[in-house]
Amino acid sequence: MSPKATEFFQINGCATCGHTLCAKKVALFSTLDDKHIREIITLIERQSYKKGDVVLRRGDIFDRLYIVNNGILKAISTQVDGKEQILHLLSDGDCIGELALLKSEPAVYDLVAVSDTHLCTIPKSRFDIFLRNNPELMFAILTSAYTRITSLEKLVGAIASNDSDVRLKFLIKQLYSQSDRLGNVLTLSLTREDMANFVGVTRETISRKLSQLAKEGVLEFIDQKKIRLLNLEYFELDEV
Repeated sequence: MSPKATEFFQINGCATCGHTLCAKKVALFSTLDDKHIREIITLIERQSYKKGDVVLRRGDIFDRLYIVNNGILKAISTQVDGKEQILHLLSDGDCIGELALLKSEPAVYDLVAVSDTHLCTIPKSRFDIFLRNNPELMFAILTSAYTRITSLEKLVGAIASNDSDVRLKFLIKQLYSQSDRLGNVLTLSLTREDMANFVGVTRETISRKLSQLAKEGVLEFIDQKKIRLLNLEYFELDEV
């Protein structure tokens, strides 16, 4: 990066997205100082996708870290009967593919844009060079991987459960953790059909379950896309 470009980053942040040192939004890099963050920014390749676009297909080589700069991604597995199972939901600042920076492997799911989405991606080939010069980042990657594995263990428990209410709790809690949480308001980034695919029920059943939770005082509808969670304890899943 030229001195002029470096000076621009220091003053204005990323020239493409406008965020000041936006890589710090990613947990993987959150503990790095500004010098290392600026080095990370030089590795980034930026990509944009329209709603419904496939970012990565199952079987493709997973050889880069994907950072959601703006928008929503879903990682999905398609079952034999053609139904989708949502494995991950990613929104602003979330990333997926930490382990791909260590070893490239075929993807075991599809990555699909739920909305118009802007991504910052870091190829493994570029990151290898950075990591050789900054081996202390290895610990941050392992810590992030542990967090991801813990989340997956809860997800597996939720999916394995025959109780659709448990899966719905898990989904709403995950969406809430990715939201701004102002006034406990959650903006639903998924359609009712997407929610139904995650929970394993019909779209109509999802609507009935949400309406029932509203009647029980667990949540309230602000509009079709926004709900306020009135009882956060209801969505705790320590037992999963």
